[in-house]
Amino acid sequence: MAHVFQYGSNTSATRLNSDDRLRGDARPLCATQTQADFELDFDVWSKKNNCAASDIVSGNGRKIWGVLYEVPDYLITSKTSGKRKSLDAIEGPKYKRISIALNHPDGTPVYENVITYVVIEIHRQTNLQTSLDYCRHIIAGLRDYSHFVPEEYLQYAKVRMISNNPGLRDGVLAL
Repeated sequence: MAHVFQYGSNTSATRLNSDDRLRGDARPLCATQTQADFELDFDVWSKKNNCAASDIVSGNGRKIWGVLYEVPDYLITSKTSGKRKSLDAIEGPKYKRISIALNHPDGTPVYENVITYVVIEIHRQTNLQTSLDYCRHIIAGLRDYSHFVPEEYLQYAKVRMISNNPGLRDGVLAL
């Protein structure tokens, strides 16, 4: 089994496990946060979502919260997934898989090898806007772990969403 950290719309287990994604084969384990600092950004266009999708950009910001999943190894790459949709296919060709160090909510390290997806540098763009539907998935997924994910982080994520698309202010604040 692979351990996968999701910080964007796939924090929502309902979304990640939907029939057009992993069909119930991603098992959410717990909320976790990155050991390194990142900035949550919306810097890549997603045709599937028809909006800017999320990314974590290294070097600035803060610890990013998300959901750690257990996913069958064969569902990671298209080469091994057969006729099933792989996580690589869901994330798309503008993202790359990387290893990431995480901590549990109590600060202890996650000792398993964990992967996540970040945008490939040449695909990062400015002046893209995300959508309220996309933001809903992120907040809903994080709220499923609200007893672990600090309210301060939810507010940070909302600020990042609003700064990306100010027209979403009222809708995002209502989430």
